Amino acid sequence: MDGLIAVGLLMLLMIIGVPVAWSFAGVLAYLVYAYDANLNTLMLQGYRSLDSVILIALPLFVLTGYLMQSGGIAKRLVDFIEVMIGKRRGGMGASMVVASGIFGAIAGTATAAVASIGTIMIGPLEQRGYPRGYSSALLGISSLLGILIPPSITMILFAVVTRQSVAACFAASIGPAILLIIGLIIANRFSVGRFFDEINNAATEGMEKAPSKARATLRAFPALSLPIIILGGIYGGIFTPTEAAAVAAFAAMIIGFFIYKDLTVKRFSRSVISAAETTGTVILILLFSFMIGRILAMERIPQDLTQMVSALIDNPLLILIAVNVFLIIAGMIMDDVSVTVVVAPLFMPLMVESGVHPVHFASIVACSVVIGANSPPVAPILYMACRIGQVSIHRTVMPALALMGFVAMPVMLITTFVPELSLFIPRLLGFV
Repeated sequence: MDGLIAVGLLMLLMIIGVPVAWSFAGVLAYLVYAYDANLNTLMLQGYRSLDSVILIALPLFVLTGYLMQSGGIAKRLVDFIEVMIGKRRGGMGASMVVASGIFGAIAGTATAAVASIGTIMIGPLEQRGYPRGYSSALLGISSLLGILIPPSITMILFAVVTRQSVAACFAASIGPAILLIIGLIIANRFSVGRFFDEINNAATEGMEKAPSKARATLRAFPALSLPIIILGGIYGGIFTPTEAAAVAAFAAMIIGFFIYKDLTVKRFSRSVISAAETTGTVILILLFSFMIGRILAMERIPQDLTQMVSALIDNPLLILIAVNVFLIIAGMIMDDVSVTVVVAPLFMPLMVESGVHPVHFASIVACSVVIGANSPPVAPILYMACRIGQVSIHRTVMPALALMGFVAMPVMLITTFVPELSLFIPRLLGFV
């Protein structure tokens, strides 16, 4: 019961506006008091848990995302994709989805994708007839591809807190990511033809000045080479995910400084500072979550939760549905990091008891974050997309709910009840 109270307290603190890291600190204080835990021992164990080579990838991928934004890499990617598919009906919306996917394959984060892709594309989308509310909703959902497409910071954290293979978790989310991209492109095309007829009339406006396909490809080639280098290196056994993060950050610097020449010393310093601030917050959350997890493990809270749910629900399918619902509700209130480092370890024993492979559970968690991060009341990614799109949340909620109901939710259900979608690639690569 105290474990569930702790999760409820965490949600309450976030709802009333307490910063995420200090919300975790408050929950830790409650659990230390409730179980009379030794804080000195917990601090030592938390520090040792952070002493991980895998976690070095975290600040490096975060830095890569900021360098892509300030170094002109994101803009070249968008220009390339727009030239390739932007002239088709609904092509601009599809361009945003694909650009977010490629961006995620380099940076591994949703917030950087929202800022980079949204800043570049929201204005042109409006010029071609897309309502800002719809564009911001599409931006919010497609940016979460950064969580599903490897390398994903969320999957790195999941692997660390659940002691799974990072490469296996990366590979598990590829299938759901491809399914989500296809679903969003189809939904966008349907929306354009069904509701936004003015887009068809404006679809080719401004495309006359666009560069040729050959020129756009040449400009974007250095940027397009990044995901090939990163993913090819990881799955080809050339380097580890941590080494891949270092290669990505170094390559982004080289491309930004010497090839595109958009990255200046001032912009580079701002990117480093922003990456340090983001990483510092995540590390604090991780430290507190490791300490919280240690208390819960010593008190056998996950095992007690497994027994309680198993006693109430004896059908594995119903257990999966219940866990999905809880993950979505948690994602509505907490950010993806919080859901991953707190809720995922809490439910891991229950999932294993129900016959769910831990790597499959990684995909389920990632898909739930896509829905929760765009669902009120907190909806951190959707609110950020609204700020970038300069539109009120009221004009964005309905399109976002439609995209989640007709695309993201079916993808989550397919991911949950068709394990092979998540396990096929890890098995093919020999990770599971």
